Amino acid sequence: MEIKQGTNKFYVGNSENDFEAEITYQDLDGKTLVVDHTFVDPSLRGQGIARKLVDVVIEKARSEEKVIDPVCPYVKDVMTKDESTHDVLKK
Repeated sequence: MEIKQGTNKFYVGNSENDFEAEITYQDLDGKTLVVDHTFVDPSLRGQGIARKLVDVVIEKARSEEKVIDPVCPYVKDVMTKDESTHDVLKK
């Protein structure tokens, strides 16, 4: 499974518009990534793909010295529970 970067998203699939899984975000102010949506096709669920997508956004935030505002309920749940992500979780 290859995670690809698109415009304000990471995805698994043939293209940004033909994907089986995606996580989308907006760069709010040059300091904050607002993660607003996560989707995994039912045929791929249960394989940890959503978490891998979250991890890629976390890596992006760390490498760009940004924080994440998790508007998406799944991302908020993951980041709230996993203390190793709190360094990039918007306070």
